[in-house]
Amino acid sequence: MPEMPEVEALAGFLRERAVGRAVASARVAAISALKTFDPPLQALEGRTVTAVSRHGKFLDLEFGADADAGAADSLHLAFHLARAGWLRWYDVVPATVLRPGKSPIALRVRLDDGSGFDLTEAGTKKSLAVYVVRDPEQVPGIARLGPDPMTEGFGPDEFAALLAGRRTQVKGLLRDQSVLAGIGNAYSDEILHAAKMSPYKLAASLTPDEVARLYAAMRETLGEALAEASGRPAAELKDAKRRRLRVHGRTGEACPVCGDTIRQVEFHDSTFQYCPTCQTGGKPLADRVRSRLLK
Repeated sequence: MPEMPEVEALAGFLRERAVGRAVASARVAAISALKTFDPPLQALEGRTVTAVSRHGKFLDLEFGADADAGAADSLHLAFHLARAGWLRWYDVVPATVLRPGKSPIALRVRLDDGSGFDLTEAGTKKSLAVYVVRDPEQVPGIARLGPDPMTEGFGPDEFAALLAGRRTQVKGLLRDQSVLAGIGNAYSDEILHAAKMSPYKLAASLTPDEVARLYAAMRETLGEALAEASGRPAAELKDAKRRRLRVHGRTGEACPVCGDTIRQVEFHDSTFQYCPTCQTGGKPLADRVRSRLLK
């Protein structure tokens, strides 16, 4: 799943290529991906992209007013790539006709110079979401976002206040978009490994020193990832992320810090990875899903 660093890099990528260009056509190929109907998707046609921004893991393309159509309000194309979605950029958009259900393409946007992009989604579970709105706050997922942990005003005190009294495991808390915007499964694994902290530790149980250590690990991990992703073409971002991860997705490999074997825990419909020596005092964590299956 694209998380804050990759989505921020995609926003920068689109700013360089799409801002100042008008939409020649916008077509949806996966009807289930489009979550709004008013304004219609075709209302973007003829409008110029004026800005690209990020809200958590959402991308937001803003379009100026359309004087020719008598529309005074700006519009926003907001989308969330979910677990298996991606943005595929073309210097020249293919002329092929989109056939619903026949390809991984969910949306195609063609700009007035022939360039543009597809939103694609692999697999059978379709979660990619596209919204055309007058205000990004009309998107439910954006409206409920917590603070962005990389903003200047979000310091150690603000972080400590978010954690205080929460009887929630830190792994889940870091991923909760209503608490912190932009961190997902992969970077929460990386942050906890850098902080030398068990994913199962309760937020309310953290000492002031542990809170400070977790905050520093979060800022450093995300800061390095943002810097590494910045300026990369969209086509390179996923592979660059995989190479950068130290524990996430590396079950069975050696921890780059201590050499212990990286373990995995399954939960719900995903997994997380951790190092027992670095994070849990050498003790493997209980895999609740696997334990239930073995009963």
